[in-house]
Amino acid sequence: LKSGNSTRGLDGFGLEDAQTESTRRWGNRMPMNDAQKAQMQAGKGFIAALDQSGGSTPKALSLYGVMPDDYDGEAAMFQAMHDMRARIILADDFTSQKVIGAILFERTMDAQINGKPVAQLLWEDRGVVPFLKIDKGLEEKAQDVQLLKPMPDLDTLLARAVEKGIFGTKERSVIHEANQAGIDAVVAQQFEVAKQVCAAGLVPIIEPEVNIQSGSKAEAEEMLARSLLAHTDTLNADQQVMLKLTIPEEAGLYDGLSGHANVLRVVALSGGYTTDEACARLSQNSQMIASFSRALTEGLNVAMDDAAFNAALGANIDKIYRASVG
Repeated sequence: LKSGNSTRGLDGFGLEDAQTESTRRWGNRMPMNDAQKAQMQAGKGFIAALDQSGGSTPKALSLYGVMPDDYDGEAAMFQAMHDMRARIILADDFTSQKVIGAILFERTMDAQINGKPVAQLLWEDRGVVPFLKIDKGLEEKAQDVQLLKPMPDLDTLLARAVEKGIFGTKERSVIHEANQAGIDAVVAQQFEVAKQVCAAGLVPIIEPEVNIQSGSKAEAEEMLARSLLAHTDTLNADQQVMLKLTIPEEAGLYDGLSGHANVLRVVALSGGYTTDEACARLSQNSQMIASFSRALTEGLNVAMDDAAFNAALGANIDKIYRASVG
């Protein structure tokens, strides 16, 4: 990928060809859910990130008190993770009063809770807008960043997402240091994918995470803000995106993006900060709302009874909600 201009599509053909192909495939796409769009654009609350994948699942489970010795094989591991997610989704405070959206892992989208498809249950029973993690992980580090791995079956996955009532997608890259060429490559690739997602009638969450351990975090964020704005300015009027960004060192750095006509919402990732620190940092950025994963589940344990579990999760939800609504 070249700075500001990707020359090859993720399927191996050119970007212009990729966009044309997506438009051909999605010519009769379903209209965007206006109620969900309104909620994501102006709703008070935050987005719960429930999209841990194969690589991050063991750690997430161990923090929940489910150790590798407690399950036998990948299927059992993912079932344990699904049970945890179901418990969160069905908790008393996990409703649109404070949680306006939720990002799902592909296996979760394909699963059911209480006999109902998860995305359908989220929207119909909890009032929460469903998103889907679509990336397949990260490439090895180059130019101080990690790009998305290829997604050759993306159109097929997007078709399934539309059928299952998914509103949008999420795709994560990582920026480790302030390297302009690397950052431009990340942003160019992210927008290439985003345009393919938009062609399917879905709203992409573009996530170029800046590593909170970076020695040049503030400088990297300034580079990222400029690159994001330049690419956002190239979008057509009907191409709506969301941005999921590490909470910046300079408060308000991304405020200009939040007001852009093509940006539905700017949300923040916790990035490894504790819940308290993430919320404190977020409260200084009035134009961002949270999209937390580990911070949301902090302190939860599989051994808790329902009352204790709901109380602990409810406290996390309330803390994140208050930081999001200012």
